[in-house]
Amino acid sequence: MAFAHGYVLPQKEMSAGEFRAWLRQFDSDHDGRLTLDDLHRALRSLHAWFAWWKARRAMKQADVNRNGLIDMMKRSNSNGDDDDEEMNRLISYANQHLHMKIYQYDSSSSC
Repeated sequence: MAFAHGYVLPQKEMSAGEFRAWLRQFDSDHDGRLTLDDLHRALRSLHAWFAWWKARRAMKQADVNRNGLIDMMKRSNSNGDDDDEEMNRLISYANQHLHMKIYQYDSSSSC
C-alpha cells in the first residue's frame, strides 16, 4: 500500500479484509459503519473522477436496509451465520465500477 495525504492507498488487487482495513480509516466516527461522506472521502483518496456521484451510487447499491449507512462489521443473522450483505455489495460495486479486484479467501482451500 502507498501513502497519499495521510491515507493509505490500496493496491488494485486485495483481499476483502484488506479492503475493510482500508475503508476503516475513513470511518469518521469509528462506529464500524460508513456514511455517504465517508465513502466520498475514500473515493477522493483514489483520485476517482466524479467521486461524489460514485459514492452515491455505491451507497444506493450497498445499503440494503436503507438507513444511509454501510455496515462494515460482521454480524450474526438468525441462522447463526455471518451476515455481511452490505459489505459484499460494496465489494461487488468496487470490483465492477472502480476497477479494483477484491477477492474473498476461501478458508477451506489450502495453498
